[in-house]
Amino acid sequence: MEEKLMTDRKNATEKLYYKDGYMKEFTAEVVSCEKEKKGYRVVLDRTAFFPEGGGQFGDIGWIDDVRVLDTQEKEGIISHMTEAPFEVGAHVTGKLDFAERFSRMQQHTGEHILSGIVHRLHGYDNVGFHLGAEVTTLDFNGELDEEQVREVEVLANQAVFDNIQVNILYPSKEELQTLEYRSKIEIEGQVRIVDIPGIDRCACCAPHLSRTGEIGLIKILACDKHRGGCRMTMVSGMRALEDYRLKQKSVTEVSVALSAKPDKIGEAVVHQKEQMMKIREHLNHLQESYLKQRLDEIKAEDSYVCIFVEDFDNIAVRNFVNDATERCSGICGAFVGNDANGYRYILGSKQKDVRELSKKLNEAFSGKGGGKPEMVQGSLTGTQEEILRMFES
Repeated sequence: MEEKLMTDRKNATEKLYYKDGYMKEFTAEVVSCEKEKKGYRVVLDRTAFFPEGGGQFGDIGWIDDVRVLDTQEKEGIISHMTEAPFEVGAHVTGKLDFAERFSRMQQHTGEHILSGIVHRLHGYDNVGFHLGAEVTTLDFNGELDEEQVREVEVLANQAVFDNIQVNILYPSKEELQTLEYRSKIEIEGQVRIVDIPGIDRCACCAPHLSRTGEIGLIKILACDKHRGGCRMTMVSGMRALEDYRLKQKSVTEVSVALSAKPDKIGEAVVHQKEQMMKIREHLNHLQESYLKQRLDEIKAEDSYVCIFVEDFDNIAVRNFVNDATERCSGICGAFVGNDANGYRYILGSKQKDVRELSKKLNEAFSGKGGGKPEMVQGSLTGTQEEILRMFES
């Protein structure tokens, strides 16, 4: 059955990855080579490169010393996208980027374990799968809560620790009639089944590990609501180790910054947030006091009022302009920022159309913004001295 699956179409490429998913190198003959927009499309008479399909990218590696950037399949013929051409009839050596292949086998086998456990516990189907460059996502047609996700993760890793043998089955049509297995699509021809006893049985064409222990670790990073079900994000093997390293580095940096033990940084962050809220409340009070003082200085005969402040609350500044227009017969302006980084501004007036001044400011200081005759908002890049000069003119 395996031989039939490897060459089930006339002139089809012999699929060596079905003989041995751990094959790192192989020899082959070049059948064709065509120029493409980005490189060359090379077909060999046989290959260990797995083509893109089933939610997984195509293998990468080398043919002789030429880089293979992608692998695709169409009607049983596998094409290798390369950086340089090959002579038809040449005998070449293919070499997989096996570190990447092995990582993908860890992710894909881990996905089977998670999908099988979710299906067994909750009856949900895996309706979407994508093995990306950094994480793998699984879409289920039902939702899982936090406790259920934790249980699935524990059981998945127990399956890893049990080091279960992963079997590849090629059942006949008669056997398929009574065989229970997961499958997302209708399959023509010989069906290939990946069987992890007691965990999962699923139709799949991709290479997998021979034992679950080679996965090392399965970590669920997130499980969010998605289209009436949920989307689970996971990593396995070396990707899980790298994820742990990055998060451990972040935890250590936060621990040092907050002078808190790693297991106490959550409490330290909450305390820091509470302190920041108190500081912000105090700062808002000081800002209100300052703006009230400036408001009290305004006289009805003032031709304009213009204040410059840095990092003030936008609502407080807007309220100041509203109140200032009740006292001043001219234009009231508030600029928040500094000369180096520019300003956000609000202009207001009960007597004049402030859009004219806003237009002049924007033209003079590369600004943008707009609004109504009585009030406009915008931003610009200029100095306090230059802006005041325009008000005076």
